[in-house]
Amino acid sequence: MRSRARLALACGLLLALGFQPEAWARPLDQVVADGTLRVAVYGDNAPFSDAVNGKAQGIDADLAQAIAETLKVKLDLRVVDAGENVDGDLRLNLWKGDLAGSPLADLMLHVPTDRQLALRNDQVFFTAPYFEQEIAFAYRKGDLDGFDKLDDIGDKTVALEGTSAADLTLLTAQGGRFRGNLKHYKSFEEAAKAYLAGEAPILAGTRAAIEAALFAAKAPKDDNPIATVPSSGLVKTRWEIGGAVKTDSRDLAYAVADAVTALNKDGRLKAICETYGVTYTPPKGY
Repeated sequence: MRSRARLALACGLLLALGFQPEAWARPLDQVVADGTLRVAVYGDNAPFSDAVNGKAQGIDADLAQAIAETLKVKLDLRVVDAGENVDGDLRLNLWKGDLAGSPLADLMLHVPTDRQLALRNDQVFFTAPYFEQEIAFAYRKGDLDGFDKLDDIGDKTVALEGTSAADLTLLTAQGGRFRGNLKHYKSFEEAAKAYLAGEAPILAGTRAAIEAALFAAKAPKDDNPIATVPSSGLVKTRWEIGGAVKTDSRDLAYAVADAVTALNKDGRLKAICETYGVTYTPPKGY
């Protein structure tokens, strides 16, 4: 029997017997005693986190490092794949894990601050949010006179990532009126490249992603204004992101919140965002 098959069988037998892996996600005193904070960030989530030459890079990666330094511990940063939903990501990375018994993270970043999500996941405790996301549109000046409302799209093509928040917003807005305007790409990066290459006069996505793409391409801001529009229908166009820990690690969540507050107060969080060309948008209450 192959080693992988033997491992899967052994794990299955242990789970069937009621064995549960030890609680790898740890409270604050265990994190401090060990001297290491294990933080999970998403891959392919630029400008917040992305694997570049095998190393995590982005706002969340830098924030994780700053939090670890504030707690006076070393950072063990792991890049994880996004699953079908956030609930599954929390389960896999924070409290249940996989059949192989991979060590869990103490903290996961870039988790939406959402009451219903929290109610569905009682094994997890959410930290205070650290950034407010919003749907935005970059447009090529000269192709549009301005962008104050969705109606200003007119007959113009919009480049965007398929199955993204921006895509859902436009697919459902005004009874699906803009569906014919949408040009879908596999990723936001591909949509941004198409926009910058002149294949579409409008780019839709989160403000942070748009700002980072324009910054990386050194695209003049005056020629590529960024606009937002009021929320329409049932789709949120603004939401806050924060972190999450295992429910018995609430003291760690409070320590993380204190660290983020300090980073916001002394300007380091703003500086981290500006490194990637992103405007720091603090959540309400900061």
